[in-house]
Amino acid sequence: MAQGEVIIRFDKCFFAYGNKRILDAADFSVRQGAKITLMGQNGAGKSTIFNLITGVLEPESGTAHRSKNLAIATARQTILRDQLRLTVREFFEKCFAHKVYDIDPKIDKALEIVNLSAPHDRTIKSFSGGQQARLLLASALIQEPDLLLLDEPTNNLDKAGISHLTQFLINYKKTCIVISHDADFLNAFTHGVLYLDAFTHKVEQYVGNYFDLVAEISARIKRENRKNAQLEKKIQENKDKANYFAHKGGKMRLVATKMKKKVEIMEEEKVDVRKEDKTIRSFVIPSQDGIGGEILSITSFSIVKNHKIAPRKANISLRKNEHLLILGPNGIGKSTLLEALASGSTKGAKIAPDARVGYYRQDFSTLNFDDTAYDSLCSAAGEHSEQVLRSVAAGFLITGDLMNKKIGSLSEGQKGLLCFARLVLQKPGLLILDEPTNHINFRHLSVIASALNEYKGAMILVSHVPEFVSQIRIDQTLDLEQE
Repeated sequence: MAQGEVIIRFDKCFFAYGNKRILDAADFSVRQGAKITLMGQNGAGKSTIFNLITGVLEPESGTAHRSKNLAIATARQTILRDQLRLTVREFFEKCFAHKVYDIDPKIDKALEIVNLSAPHDRTIKSFSGGQQARLLLASALIQEPDLLLLDEPTNNLDKAGISHLTQFLINYKKTCIVISHDADFLNAFTHGVLYLDAFTHKVEQYVGNYFDLVAEISARIKRENRKNAQLEKKIQENKDKANYFAHKGGKMRLVATKMKKKVEIMEEEKVDVRKEDKTIRSFVIPSQDGIGGEILSITSFSIVKNHKIAPRKANISLRKNEHLLILGPNGIGKSTLLEALASGSTKGAKIAPDARVGYYRQDFSTLNFDDTAYDSLCSAAGEHSEQVLRSVAAGFLITGDLMNKKIGSLSEGQKGLLCFARLVLQKPGLLILDEPTNHINFRHLSVIASALNEYKGAMILVSHVPEFVSQIRIDQTLDLEQE
C-alpha cells in the first residue's frame, strides 16, 4: 500500500446499541503510515469504533470502508478471562485463524519487541498486569498487520514499559490508531486526533497532537461564545425596536413585523457551543467510624526476582490517616502482595480484625460482571438510602440506563468509576488501590487524586503515574526492589 493512501474511511456512519447512539453521520479517514489518537469520554464508544474498523460490527447506515486485503490487528485493553488459563504458546496460537507451524520463533520475536522474556508453557494468569499489557501488544504485532489498533496500551505499564512502547511507536513504519488517556504518551508520536464527541456522536478530526486539540477546541469555544454574544446583543436591540414600533400603529406595524422576522433569522444563526466532556463531581471516601490504633502491619512479604520467589523483611505500620505507596517494576509482585493483603493470606501482615477493607483491583475482579451496576451499588450501600445511592452514582456519571446495564457490558472506564462509587458507599477503614488510573478519563484524575489525598483512613496505593501520585499525600513508601 502506498504511503498516504486512504485505508480507512467512514462515510456518514450511524451506529447505536438499542436507544444509545454511538455514531451519527460520522465522517473521517485514516491514511497509510499515519499515527492517530482516538479520544473521547469513558463509554462514548471508542472501542465500538475499533470494532467497526475491524468489521466485527457493521454500521446501521453509511459505510465503513477498508482497503482491500488490509490486515488489521487489535491489542485489547485486557486479556479475556477465558484466556487467562492458556499458556503463552496457546495464547499466541489463538491470534491466527489457521494453524501456524513453528510458531515459537515468531513468539520470541514478538516478545523481544515488547521487551518481555517468558517461557512458552507459562500460563497467562501468572503474569503481572504490566506483563499482560506487553503480551497484548505482542499478540497484535505477531500478526504483522498493516493497521495496528491499540486500546489503552499503557495501562499497568511501569515507567520503563511506557518508555519502551513510546520509542517503538515513534519508529513504527505502519499505520497505528491508539486509544489512550495519557497525554504525554500520545504527544510523543501521534500525527492527528480523532475525537468522538459524546454529545453530537460525531467524530471530529484534528491535525496535530493532544495539546493542539485542546488549543483548537478552546479557541473554537471562544469563537462560538463570542458570535452568540454579538448576535444576542443585536437580537435584543431588534426586539426592543419591534416592540416600540408595534405600539405606534399604522405602517410602523409593518416595520415591527420585518424586525421580528429579522430576529428569527438571527436566532437561527446562533451556533451550538461545543460541549466539553462531563467530569465526575468532587467526592469524599468516608473512612470507617470507630476504628483506631494500628490498622495494618507488614513485617515480611515475598517478591518475584529472576522468576523465583524471594522473601523480604519490612517494618510497616499504618494507622488512621496514613498513606503508603508501594513501588516496583512490572512483574515484581505488587498486585500479588495487594491481593494477599486484602484477603488476609499474607503471613507477614496483619489487618485489624474490625477494619473494613475497600479493595480497588486493576482487573475489576472484585465485581460480579453478571450484576447490574445498580445491584453492585446496593451490595455496597449498607444502610444508605436509595436516594443517597443514586446521588453517589450520579456523581460518577452512572445514571439512567447505565444503572440497569450488566457490569460486563460497561466500558473499562465505567467499571472503574463504579468501583469508586462503591468505595464511597462502603466507608472502608483500610483502602487498597491497585492502579486506579487505568482506563479512567484524564479529566477525572485530578478529582480522584484530591479524594485520595483527603482520605482519613489507612491507605495503600500502587500507581505507575507520577503526576497522579504527586497530588496525593504519601506518608510512607515501600520499594519492593530494595533489599
